[in-house]
Amino acid sequence: MADLFVKICGLRTERDVDVAVASGADAVGFVFAAGPRTVDAPTAHRLAARVPDHVLTVGVFRGQSVEEVRELTEHSGIRAIQLHGDEGPDYYEALRAPGRTLIRAVAAGQRTPLLGELGEDLLLLDAPDPGSGKAWNWGAPDFAAPAGRWVLAGGLRPDTVRAAVEATGAWGVDVSSGVESERGVKSPELIRAFLAAARA
Repeated sequence: MADLFVKICGLRTERDVDVAVASGADAVGFVFAAGPRTVDAPTAHRLAARVPDHVLTVGVFRGQSVEEVRELTEHSGIRAIQLHGDEGPDYYEALRAPGRTLIRAVAAGQRTPLLGELGEDLLLLDAPDPGSGKAWNWGAPDFAAPAGRWVLAGGLRPDTVRAAVEATGAWGVDVSSGVESERGVKSPELIRAFLAAARA
């Protein structure tokens, strides 16, 4: 499935970025929300500068003000904003800008979200505890996939990603902890393996 959209998230080093891009990632993510993978704007700027134009650079935010999100986005030079939280349509509208992609992350288990209902360009369906590495039951008989372009995240690994895509029909996948050798530390081998498995 060569056209599957694949995002490698939580990158913190030049090596991580270079491996993800060389292995064919469509997007790379930098976490500005608090946690073990957090980077500051100068670091994200340095890493994003290594990324070719055809690969989307994404900043991940949670519970931060519009002003802080806007400032970090502009100072880092990223091209997409991923929001985990209960932001409303006014929040999305305030962050809209030419050439910028807005991604809304929604925890699984809630009602099936509708793409674009808050003004986002992409939907990301995540585990109830994002970034934990814990898989959720995307294979449940009653799982209802969102319509349109949506990205599956939450506990995916090289050995589970293909089954997850086949079970859900996801347009894309997103991984962070599933390509780590330890919490917050990416493994080049696992990044390569994940991209190869996702597109097998």
